[in-house]
Parts: sequence; structure tokens; C-alpha cells
Amino acid sequence: MATRVVLTDISSTAWEHPADRAALSTLRAIPGFDEAIRRIAGFIGDRALRQLFLGSAVRVGPTQRPRLNEMLTEVLATMDWPDRPELYVTQSPVMNAAAVGFDKPFIVLNSSVLEHLTEDEQRAIIAHEVGHIMSGHVVYRTIAIIILYFGLLALPFLAAAVMFPFQLALLEWYRKAEFSADRAALLGVQDRHTAMMLQLKLAGGPAYDHPIDLEAFMAQASEYETKGDAWDRVLQILNTVMRDHPFATVRAGELQRWIDAGAYDKIVAGTYAKRTDVKDAPADFKKDFAEAGDYYGDQARAAYGKLTEVVGRAKDAFNDAFSGASR
Repeated sequence: MATRVVLTDISSTAWEHPADRAALSTLRAIPGFDEAIRRIAGFIGDRALRQLFLGSAVRVGPTQRPRLNEMLTEVLATMDWPDRPELYVTQSPVMNAAAVGFDKPFIVLNSSVLEHLTEDEQRAIIAHEVGHIMSGHVVYRTIAIIILYFGLLALPFLAAAVMFPFQLALLEWYRKAEFSADRAALLGVQDRHTAMMLQLKLAGGPAYDHPIDLEAFMAQASEYETKGDAWDRVLQILNTVMRDHPFATVRAGELQRWIDAGAYDKIVAGTYAKRTDVKDAPADFKKDFAEAGDYYGDQARAAYGKLTEVVGRAKDAFNDAFSGASR
């Protein structure tokens, strides 16, 4: 078994992408957003979600897929996270996983993950979801999943408040949160090849009988981000605006930039923010936006200009809905 450095008391701020923090801060600033979150959480609740998977999936344990159970234990030890989430496997041909819930989040792996990924890549998927839990993403992601897969009709009491602009803003954050969790996946496995190969397989599936080339995939990722003209940029926005995940090529490129900047090596060497140091520190909204701008340059400023416009519309929708409800 590979030896991994235990990241004692590591804070999620050590790996969180500045665009993730900035987008989430923007969502939280929407008037009525917290009230909407409270009402959705109260309407659905942990009990309903857990009953769904207790009835439809298989819960992992010491005698039920024990190697997966051990992998979860290993990831939690590496990330030094004391709160063990339940782990479920559900039958699905889609290669995906999720961390869901409200007060007590749990992880769900689709069965295709076990079919198509190596053990190390499965560990990376688990670490990715643990990263979401440690970053406090799960409540917002659960609500996003409900809206995406069940629609607003599933939440009739929010039909006037949760409108299309808010959905776009939520999806914008949801995609940025993936960049943070990809970094957590790398920290959980501490193998760069595994983390990048995971993205290749998420994009195009496993090798089957055809060799796959990680170097060629990374070159493809670079071409997607750097080639083309202004119309290509427009097409990229249109292709992603309603997606819950960024394209795997973009995720691989983001992760590689984080590695190239030296942040990953510093963390593994022991230089990182710790939970005991940052738990009482106030959020720095302006700093998050500044870091996001520095990271992305012109691309970030354009993207956040779009996000600001969308969130402005969402604020108006929330104000109208909640003022109407109080009349």
C-alpha cells in the first residue's frame, strides 16, 4: 500500500479554489437565500434522503464491499477528518458520485465507478466527496441536485422565489466547487497520475482494448482553453451554462495549474492552513474575488461580470417573492 502523508488538522481553505469561495459568498449574499435554504432543508430533511438510499442502494461496511470501507477509512485518516460519513453504492451506468445530506452528509458511489476505475482512482473519487463535506458544500449541492433533477415543481412553496437566474448562479458555484474537490482528491491519493487519469476516464471512459494516453489528453485540455477565437469562447459558455460539472478537460487543466503553482507540494510538505487556526477567522469576500481575478485574469473578470448580472436578477427575484409573501 502506498504511503501517504497524514494532513493533520488540515483546513479546507488549504485547497479551496478562490472562485469557489467567491461564488458561494455571492450566493449567500442574495437576500432571502438563507431562508430558502432553511425551507428546502426542512421540507426534504436528512431522514428522507437516507431512507431513499437505505431502500434503493447498498450501504458499505466491514462485510459489505469491505475494500471500499477500508478506502474510506484511509482517506479520512489522510485528511484527518473525524466525522465518518456513511457510504452507499447505487446501481447506475453513469460514472459519478455525490456527497448529499444536510446535518449528517453521506457519500453515494455509482456502481460504474467500481467497474471502470482502478482502486486508486476509486480512492480519489472518495477523497473528492470527502473534500466536499469538509468544505461545507454538501447542503448547497444537495439543494442544487434537487432543483436539477426534480425541478422547481418539487418545491411548490419556492416556485415564485427560486427562479431561473438563481438556478444559473447556483450552477455557476456548483461547477467552481468541483475545482476545490478535485484538489482534495489529489491530496487524498497523493498521486498526480491517478488524479489526472481519473479526469481522462470521466471524459472518455476506461481503456477497454484501446490504449489511452494521458499526455495527449492534457494537450487536448490545453487546446480547449487556449485555442480558438471569441466565438469559441461564447460557445464554451453556452455549452456549460446549464451543466452541473465543468468539462473534465477544464478540471484537469485547473488541477495542473494548481500543481504547477507549487501549492500541492507545499501542503504535502506540511505547509497549509489548519482548522484550529482558521475556525474563527472571518470570511474575506473581497480577498476571494481578488484571488479569483488573479487566478483567471481576463477570463475571470468576464465570467464574474456575467455572474454578477445573474445574481443581480436573482436578488430581484428573491426580493419580489419574499415581499409578496409578506403582504
